[in-house]
Amino acid sequence: MKTLYIVRHAKSSWDFPALPDHDRPLLEKGKKRTKKVIDFLLKQEIELDFIISSSALRARETAIYITKALSVSPDLIKLDPSLYYADNEKIFDQFLDLNDSYKSIMLVGHNPALTNFVNNWLKPPIDWLPTSAVVALQFEAERWEDIRFAPAEVKFVVFPKLIKGK
Repeated sequence: MKTLYIVRHAKSSWDFPALPDHDRPLLEKGKKRTKKVIDFLLKQEIELDFIISSSALRARETAIYITKALSVSPDLIKLDPSLYYADNEKIFDQFLDLNDSYKSIMLVGHNPALTNFVNNWLKPPIDWLPTSAVVALQFEAERWEDIRFAPAEVKFVVFPKLIKGK
C-alpha cells in the first residue's frame, strides 16, 4: 500500500505587485489556517517518508511548516520546479523514480493542477482545492510508478473551513 497526501500551499501574499509570482511568501493568515490542518494531521498520526514540493516560495514554506510540525526532517523535501506549472502528466511523472520503500509521501503544489489531479479519485469531483487543503489517497500498489492505475481509496479531504475551532 502507498499513501499520498496532496497539499495545496497555504494562502500567500499579494502585497508586493512587483514580486514575481514564484517568489510570493505566505501570509500569517495562511500559516494560521494551515495550523488547523496540521492539528488534524497530527490527530491522524500520519507518517511521511518523503515530500515533493513545487519550488515556488509559498509551496516551499508550506512544506517546511508542515514537516516541522510533524517532526519530519526538512532534508526529506525535494524541490521540483516542474510542479509550478504542472499538469496531470507532470504530477504522475513525480512517482516514476521514487524509492518504493517509501510508504507515504506528501506532494505540495498549486491549482489548477492539484484540483485536476485529485479529481481523478474524488467522486463527485470538486471545483477548486482551497489553500491549505489536504487530500489523502491510499493506493493498492507496491510501487509508486503503479499508482496511476491502482485501485485507490480517499482517506480524507480536509481544509481549514471544515475544521471547527480557532
